[in-house]
Amino acid sequence: MVIFLPLNSIRFAQEKATGVLPLASCSPSRYSVTVESDKELSEGLPTKIRLVLGLWGPAVLSCYLKGPRGLHPSSIDLNSVHSVFFLLCFPLVIAFCFPSTISSSLSLGRRGRKASYGEQRSLRRVHSIRERLGDTLSAHTNELLSLFSRFVKQGKGMLQPYQILAEYESVIPAADREKLKDGVLEDVLKAAQEAIVIPPWVALAVRPRPGVWEYVRVNVSELAVEELSVPEYLQFKEELVDGGSQGNFVLELDFEPFNASFPRPSLSKSIGNGVQFLNRHLSSKLFHDKESMYPLLNFLRQHHYNGMSMMLNDRIHSLSSLQGSLRKAEEHLLSIPQDTPYLEFNHRFQELGLEKGWGDTAQRVHETIHLLLDLLEAPDPCTLENFLGRIPMVFNVVILSPHGYFAQANVLGYPDTGGQVVYILDQVRALENEMLLRIKQQGLNITPRILIVTRLLPDAVGTTCGQRLEKVIGTEHTHILRVPFRSDDGIVRKWISRFEVWPYLETYADDVASELARELQATPDLVIGNYSDGNLVASLLAQKLGVTQCTIAHALEKTKYPNSDIYWKKFEEQYHFSCQFTADLIAMNHADFIITSTFQEIAGSKDTVGQYESHTAFTLPGLYRVVHGIDVFDPKFNIVSPGADMSIYFSYAEESKRLTALHPEVEELIFSDVENSEHKCILKDKTKPIIFSMARLDRVKNITGLVELFGKNPRLRELVNLVVVAGDHAKASKDLEEQEEMKKMYRLIEQYKLDGHIRWISAQMNRVRNGELYRFIADKKGVFVQPAFYEAFGLTVVESMTCGLPTFATVHGGPGEIIVHGVSGFHIDPYQGDKAAELLVNFFEKCRADSSYWDMISKGAIKRIEEKYTWKLYSERLMTLAGVYGFWKYVSNLDRRETKRYLEMFYALKYRSLAQSVPLHHDA
Repeated sequence: MVIFLPLNSIRFAQEKATGVLPLASCSPSRYSVTVESDKELSEGLPTKIRLVLGLWGPAVLSCYLKGPRGLHPSSIDLNSVHSVFFLLCFPLVIAFCFPSTISSSLSLGRRGRKASYGEQRSLRRVHSIRERLGDTLSAHTNELLSLFSRFVKQGKGMLQPYQILAEYESVIPAADREKLKDGVLEDVLKAAQEAIVIPPWVALAVRPRPGVWEYVRVNVSELAVEELSVPEYLQFKEELVDGGSQGNFVLELDFEPFNASFPRPSLSKSIGNGVQFLNRHLSSKLFHDKESMYPLLNFLRQHHYNGMSMMLNDRIHSLSSLQGSLRKAEEHLLSIPQDTPYLEFNHRFQELGLEKGWGDTAQRVHETIHLLLDLLEAPDPCTLENFLGRIPMVFNVVILSPHGYFAQANVLGYPDTGGQVVYILDQVRALENEMLLRIKQQGLNITPRILIVTRLLPDAVGTTCGQRLEKVIGTEHTHILRVPFRSDDGIVRKWISRFEVWPYLETYADDVASELARELQATPDLVIGNYSDGNLVASLLAQKLGVTQCTIAHALEKTKYPNSDIYWKKFEEQYHFSCQFTADLIAMNHADFIITSTFQEIAGSKDTVGQYESHTAFTLPGLYRVVHGIDVFDPKFNIVSPGADMSIYFSYAEESKRLTALHPEVEELIFSDVENSEHKCILKDKTKPIIFSMARLDRVKNITGLVELFGKNPRLRELVNLVVVAGDHAKASKDLEEQEEMKKMYRLIEQYKLDGHIRWISAQMNRVRNGELYRFIADKKGVFVQPAFYEAFGLTVVESMTCGLPTFATVHGGPGEIIVHGVSGFHIDPYQGDKAAELLVNFFEKCRADSSYWDMISKGAIKRIEEKYTWKLYSERLMTLAGVYGFWKYVSNLDRRETKRYLEMFYALKYRSLAQSVPLHHDA
């Protein structure tokens, strides 16, 4: 049904489970009201009612029922007189026009239950978790008292999710738990990410869905429940550390006010699809009339490269002249063959005010012109993105990765040198191919440049890390540019841990800017940061040069080291997390767009918190509180998954491509009866299948955890052998964490008498041989295990699956999304080693009983990779994102000037002093 009303465009949505009733602006292209029937939310929420009103006028109406995290219906914000008018008049108009129909459209019954007529007539307020938990406490006092008393008896401390649920199952009998299932308690406990116990209080951080948080506190002595704001919860949590005495004033970092008027989605399914949301919002905002089209016109007129005009020249001075020229150009293009090169009609186009950049042939030029005419006539998000993807904008790309040993050979396995190096080298090869293709299709004769900027190491220990400029193999226009760290004492010659680079980065950024100007003779069009140090340098460069910035975290250390925020002082001497977390906050808020490999990296899953999400709110006691650090719903987030190098990693079944000449080397590596500096321990039964793992030897990668779960399970040792590639036996590591893990490996091998069952191989630098190593393990019907406590993405997971090797990988992080459990591999929880071992035992016993089971998982792994994880898809998407965000940065306030001024102050007043506290490295 349709009603015509003289008001502004509004969408009214009521989502019972979250308690949010937003009234957000829509495009005022029609004047109508549509009342849709009830629909179940895709996320399993109760009935949703949406009233979409097309109205007119300048005012944008919005009304939110807000509470903690903007979700609790405790207050109403009326933003304008129009809002009041609408709220008062709209129900009366609807009721008057459709008295019998409206009630049937407002069913608010629970899922699977038909609401009665009386219930349908009103919108009832949604109770907060505090209220619902209070009701449950009244109804089930004994059960809740028993549970929370158990928490309190353990004394002051913090409980993790698995501990909370274990206590619940231990304290509450099964029959009583069955009674509680219909209430809120079990839902709250399952959604609780931590419990802070400070007797007689127990505070819960509850996460109903990704990106949405509520905080409550229960007083066990008085059986009282109260709701906490974010600062209140963090202050309470700080009492775990030295009683929380921080004085009367504590610095609170809060980016939310800067984003109050900024567009953002509200559904979890929209997280990581930022560019689609942004295009929808801004296409309606910028293109709703002719005047709003002028930013696009100005952008095209000012588009140039090294003094060469592109797209439009000064003959185009208005929208009408643009449209006239485009129509004349279209007429001309229809009169010539489609394959006519652009140069043959270049002069005719210049007379019309059109320059190079539209395409290389008449057909390509016609397609681009048609897209722009469609935009000017009836804009839509898809057309906008396609058009922006065709505009020549990116010719010079700078990729920053300062730490570790960055080179093309003989570095993998060195400290701080692993998957990130592989990722970037594969990335630039695919990116250069995509840039060359687009430049050709745009009809331009421009040579692109990609520079990987890393640290120059005068003491290069047998690598090329001391070489200033190094061409990347397999490319024509991509180089590694190395710039040294400097201090007042001169150039730092030796490797420095990634945890100790902070005092050098500001000077390093200035030196990099000078080197880029010398090497490129131009300003880069896109700066891509990698990891915490690279992202901070990228932020400094982007601010200085005024260019588009992309951030790739790879791994945010805060999630890799549990409780490293609240207990940061315990980690400070070794890891300097105060610097790193501060740098991460600056970089992620400064970036124009952020690329992640998976959804989990941003917002986790139903049960686990995402890497970025963990930076939403946290505290570093005695330093500062982060009340609102990052918003995972921010449209700057985009999921762009990488792949594996298909020339190296391919299925074990592709026999014609197999590198059989390497098999004797691989056989020697795994099965020889000799122990030396490359491999320790000897496998007695060489007929068994193999559990294989390959990673850096550090605490988070958890190779020692895999060895321990293998050693503890006699049945697993009976069924299979274990082969791990990690560390380096030949030389003493300078990395303290690797030293500790090395000692632990030797201790576990001795403790569980694993010699004869395990082969421990030093880190392997040869990627080509590593590819054949995966396939060799597949020949033996083995598996690959990735046991990390947290893995941002998991390139080794993609590599092993590409080779057809059944893969068991951590559920914490990217692998949990890459693998479909039981179909293309298996999830394991490294914190529950016994269960992981049993999962492996069950798999190998099934394979013994039915050999086709191994084949089924192997084929499922290959299929999953082909559908989702290739570098070609990655490079296409990255180039499109660079164009879209570069355009929006020009035509709108997406550069977030206010936020960046706030960040400058935070950098100068907080980060600098923290970085100066990190000891400088002195070459021996």
